[in-house]
Amino acid sequence: MSSDDSQRRLSVSSNIVHTPTDAEAQGRPSLLIALGERIRTLRARRGLTRKALAATADISERHLANLETGSGNASILVLQQVATALECPLPDLVGDAAAASPERLLIRELLRGRDEGDLRRARLRLAELFAASTPADGRRRRIALVGLRGAGKTTLGHMLADDLGRPFVELSRAIEALAGCSIGEIHALYGANAYRRYERRALDEAIGLYPEAVIATPGGLVSDPGTLAALLAHCFTVWLQADPEDHMNRVRAQGDTRPMAASDEAMEDLKRILAGRSAFYARADLAFDTSGMALDPCFAALRSEVRRALALPG
Repeated sequence: MSSDDSQRRLSVSSNIVHTPTDAEAQGRPSLLIALGERIRTLRARRGLTRKALAATADISERHLANLETGSGNASILVLQQVATALECPLPDLVGDAAAASPERLLIRELLRGRDEGDLRRARLRLAELFAASTPADGRRRRIALVGLRGAGKTTLGHMLADDLGRPFVELSRAIEALAGCSIGEIHALYGANAYRRYERRALDEAIGLYPEAVIATPGGLVSDPGTLAALLAHCFTVWLQADPEDHMNRVRAQGDTRPMAASDEAMEDLKRILAGRSAFYARADLAFDTSGMALDPCFAALRSEVRRALALPG
């Protein structure tokens, strides 16, 4: 390793992602640059700091920083550890997964090159095919609110449930009831992967227990494709949007900056998490922007949008 390489690696901050410049990237294999970008994207989507991912993957934070900037040539075993920590197949880090069967290959080829509208229609038809026990009208009796912390899911969810005369379910509290400890303790004692399993169990139980409900979901629920698919199949989903500044101000007003508390660059972390999850939040049936709105007019507008979308009176 040259002294220049050593200095460059040591200069990488543990909290701020450094995107290599053209000059820095020159001479590096394009695969390493693409690999680093893919790891950063998956990490942001799961709302993990670099420190948290390194701990879960059992590798050094500096080693992970080298991977993310394209300056580290990781062994296949290290990449497997990172993929496991991100709860994704190893091929997701390095490119498109090879088809495991002829049918998978044919389905992949059928979808290749399709735009988002075509893919959405295909997903909805598949959801109907494999969730025949949940008719469309049953799905629309459960309203699930998705979005980052500070979007208003709990406050507006309570108000919407009262207005519609339906039970309100805060999935975070259901997760804690299942685990017998707080969400922070779940992460500290068992790790992010265990938390995702509790999250899925809590959602499955809520769907089974409540034919009608308003459900406020944790911000990171969309980062697990299986859990998101279950939510979309069984609930009418509403993405509560807000500007990053509104998210941060509302969370701080609650006296909590989770999940950005460990970062000196909280706003940049929040923007990165929002960017990583937005495409998944956008799978919701309805998007509603709460930015810059006082509570009462915000709820009145949300109530009107939901009732119109579900063809409810009033």
